[in-house]
Amino acid sequence: MLSALEKLVRLESPTNDLDACRDVIKLATQIALDVLGTPAQIREVNGRPVFWWGAEKPDVIMLAHLDTVWPKGSFQPVWSVKDNVATGPGIFDMKAGFIQALFAMKGINGSAALVATSDEETGSATSREFIKEISAKAKAVLVLEATLNGKVKTGRKGTAMYQVKIHGKASHAGLEPEKGINATVEMGHAILALSGLENKELGTTVVPTMLRSGNTTNTVPDLAVLDIDIRSFSIAELQRVDTAVRNLTAVNPAARYEITGGFNRPPLETTSTMALYERAEKVAKALGMPPLGHASVGGASDGNFAAAAGAQVLDGLGAIGDGAHAAHEWVDITTLERRSALLHALIKDILND
Repeated sequence: MLSALEKLVRLESPTNDLDACRDVIKLATQIALDVLGTPAQIREVNGRPVFWWGAEKPDVIMLAHLDTVWPKGSFQPVWSVKDNVATGPGIFDMKAGFIQALFAMKGINGSAALVATSDEETGSATSREFIKEISAKAKAVLVLEATLNGKVKTGRKGTAMYQVKIHGKASHAGLEPEKGINATVEMGHAILALSGLENKELGTTVVPTMLRSGNTTNTVPDLAVLDIDIRSFSIAELQRVDTAVRNLTAVNPAARYEITGGFNRPPLETTSTMALYERAEKVAKALGMPPLGHASVGGASDGNFAAAAGAQVLDGLGAIGDGAHAAHEWVDITTLERRSALLHALIKDILND
């Protein structure tokens, strides 16, 4: 397992590098042939490659992705093992999860498939409808995103992303600032209004992220651009915030707002996950493992789309480690086999219904 994981991690695959993503999917098919004895397919979905091994119309889907957030060269060395810890770009999120799922497919002869996309880290724009389509026909979708300290994930926030552009009017900042319409000042009002939309009790976050404004230090800015990240466990909350964002009103009536974006992923709610979670706990107990535990988290995954299609979903079945999207990303290599065995037994349990 470690050798296969090393090959995947060493082949860096940032989402926006399509050639790299094609290469990592091709490598995954070669590893699948070595491990499982039969080749995987490479499917083309809206111009991007998708790995597929197993049944054509699966009852059980193992859902993974092989793209990462890391530009090439971000990790030096790109692969390292010390004691029980392996590090590298995308190892925790989520190449180790893919390897665990691949080895879990050994000896599975029923209606199951392992599917891995290549655009999850940027919102699954090309694969989301594909994921919904295959999930709607499945009994269960098991998502190989990383665990939370070993816990599986039974809830995820839904996400929405917006961009606010404020158009003002440029003028000389020293000679005649009163003739300008200051987009930076107007954006300050907008940021305060947006921040006030969060709801801590319901876990709704409204986070202004990237901000760009102005051209030179002595010019009244005529354009300001803000990106906003919004997350909630509740679809009603996402709809509330959506309405408020789209109805932002300029404090300076001479400024003009332009708002784009919207919902990205719906929430993954416990109504879609708890039945599979309870089954997983029974399987773990039968294997002599301690209780798995479960958690709801703020990050979204392709499991959100699977649940929206009506599937029963269990997420966070992947690696034990830490550091998703962080410079210290790592996995505990002593847990790879155990978690793969759990997944294998869970697949069999579902198929034997």
